[in-house]
Amino acid sequence: MKVALLATAALLAGAAPVAAQDHAARVARVLKATPLIDGHNDWPEVLREREGEGRWTLDLNDLSRSKIAYNTDIARLRRGMVGAQFWSVWVSPDLPGKDQVEETIEQIDLVRSLPERYPATFTLARTAADVRRAHAAGKIACMIGVEGGGQIDNSLSVLRAYAALGAGYLTLTHTRAIEWADSATDDPKHDGLTDFGRKVVLELNRLGMLVDLSHVSEKTMRDALAVSRAPVMFSHSSARAIDDHPRNVSDAVLKLVAKNGGVVMVNYAPGYVSDAYRRWSADSAAEKTRLNAPPYNGLDIGQPEKAAADYAAWLKAHPAPPVTLAQVADHIDHIAKVAGVDHVGIGSDFDGVGATLPQGLTDVSTYPALLAELMRRGWSDADVAKLAGGNILRVMEGAERVKAAMKR
Repeated sequence: MKVALLATAALLAGAAPVAAQDHAARVARVLKATPLIDGHNDWPEVLREREGEGRWTLDLNDLSRSKIAYNTDIARLRRGMVGAQFWSVWVSPDLPGKDQVEETIEQIDLVRSLPERYPATFTLARTAADVRRAHAAGKIACMIGVEGGGQIDNSLSVLRAYAALGAGYLTLTHTRAIEWADSATDDPKHDGLTDFGRKVVLELNRLGMLVDLSHVSEKTMRDALAVSRAPVMFSHSSARAIDDHPRNVSDAVLKLVAKNGGVVMVNYAPGYVSDAYRRWSADSAAEKTRLNAPPYNGLDIGQPEKAAADYAAWLKAHPAPPVTLAQVADHIDHIAKVAGVDHVGIGSDFDGVGATLPQGLTDVSTYPALLAELMRRGWSDADVAKLAGGNILRVMEGAERVKAAMKR
């Protein structure tokens, strides 16, 4: 770990001015004392999807030269000075419930195998104390986030089984509304949480698992915040005042998160970072439909080569607007101003957002650059430490206290 800290400081410093060197040294000091914790990374799911059975034996030390692009590997985690990671165990919400349960357990099994295969690098963690011990030992703490309420198949017993296997949070929905909660990206069916959905929130509290409100509708956010006895998290969401995507968090909800004691961990997905990119993305999808909509409405229907050429011409005339590290920092700044610096964190969504990422934030080695940007904006070392990991550790400890209080 000491070597990684020094190497990263040297990399950030390079031939840069003294002020930049100071920022690199400050980042290294902060991350030596406080574990950097990312709330959401989809690496296990993409390994399963892309490598199949090869995921169990693939060398995970350096995938930067892989034919298949990954944002994550051990070498880059070390360069990024990562102290702990919530690995997402996502499965498709379109699968039948029983299949979602089976695939979730397979994903959990993959996360649990990481410390077995790389014991000098990874260790499993469930509590804030576990994370701190791992960080002190120079290891990366592996935590588990189940990314979709459909993955419990309407069963609190399944939820309890996930907790027993080490799951640290449940995202209440993914992209679709489920039988007990509405999603941000689907037509509402329940006006928030149903009675069973409220029971899920309370059972999460009792188990000491975090209630994750990324992906849910604003009404579901409000309902869960009203019910939860423990601080909640948004594992990978940004500020709706900057980018008006329903996946993001409004100022009104940010204020409720502050009252709850929770944390919003800022997402890197371009559509959630830049409103201009979000609008361009919608226009791009519409153009594809206009050119090649089945079964017979597209202008180039039945002519795939012409459709591809026409779309390429549209892209040339309408290039995607740039999305940058500075824009991600804008979301962090905004959440800190509205909810308070105690209620913001980092939830990159690496390996879950496709090939396009903000300039300067292309893989897990780049966290120090984001922290340095905030320091340039006047953030103190103490506040950067809260963002990097202190805030989510506090939320975890809050959930652990509630679990102890609900023991009987």
